[in-house]
Amino acid sequence: MFIRRINLYKINKMLKLIDIGANLADPMFQGIYNGSSKHSPDLDYILERGRRIGLQKIIVTCGSISDCDSTSKIIEGDDMLFMTVGCHPTRCDEFGADPDGYLTSLCKQIDQNRDKVVAIGECGLDYDRLHFCEKDIQKRYFERQLDLVEKYNLPLFLHCRNAHDDFIEIMRQNLGKMPKRGVVHTFDGSLEDAQTLMELGFYIGINGCSLKTEENLKVVAQIPDDRIMIETDAPWCEIRPSHAGAKFVKTKFPSVKKKEKWEKSMLIAGRCEPVMIIHVLEVLAGIKNKSVEELSEIYYQNTTKVFFPGQIN
Repeated sequence: MFIRRINLYKINKMLKLIDIGANLADPMFQGIYNGSSKHSPDLDYILERGRRIGLQKIIVTCGSISDCDSTSKIIEGDDMLFMTVGCHPTRCDEFGADPDGYLTSLCKQIDQNRDKVVAIGECGLDYDRLHFCEKDIQKRYFERQLDLVEKYNLPLFLHCRNAHDDFIEIMRQNLGKMPKRGVVHTFDGSLEDAQTLMELGFYIGINGCSLKTEENLKVVAQIPDDRIMIETDAPWCEIRPSHAGAKFVKTKFPSVKKKEKWEKSMLIAGRCEPVMIIHVLEVLAGIKNKSVEELSEIYYQNTTKVFFPGQIN
């Protein structure tokens, strides 16, 4: 069985993959869970697994100013890693009493990491978690962040949860600021929602949370391949055995159930990591009745066109 898994890595080296969203600054990748250290930091091993499966690039998601410094240190000197800069809707209270100062701090992060920042975000609206930040504050500072798109001519990395109507209204009011659109990540809405976003010029980001139910699968199967990007949202959004998409997953990785039993060659059950992008691709191939090779090339080109336009091949 172990030999078979090694061969899978070799086979998948022919794939070209980009993970458009991974939270690599999360403490889990330093071996810390709920404030308690369970094992040694293992991000280097995680990145190597990703390379072996065919990952060419990973976009590391920043959701606040506090994420940016740690993320810039992680990606420094690694030509596979890039980053976003923005404020997640559930954290928009951070704009606080000095919104201009917070926005200036975001600009400073972009300026300091200009060769590595490929998108503004993660920003948007999240009405599922209003206990973190109320609607009006989310809307106000989502729109303020769109000024950064115009200033830096960067695409967007967007978040939308149970807020489609307000989200679309803000987008339509600000399209003039967006010569480059971007992607709405972790999409789990209706086909009508997807069509509206695509009509406005946005791509649809698919990860494990987009593939939980049979209804999710029906929707995603109808999204055109030339409008899809793929992601893990690691360490979240793995495809679990209970999810509708799990029946299409073919690649298996050795893993341990207990964090304290960590080994560098093993994944940890319940913690998603970038190598699991292959699972997302396999589910998409299954529901669309296409090969992983064909789809990986399409999604690679989609992502490159938006976030790495100087590297289209």
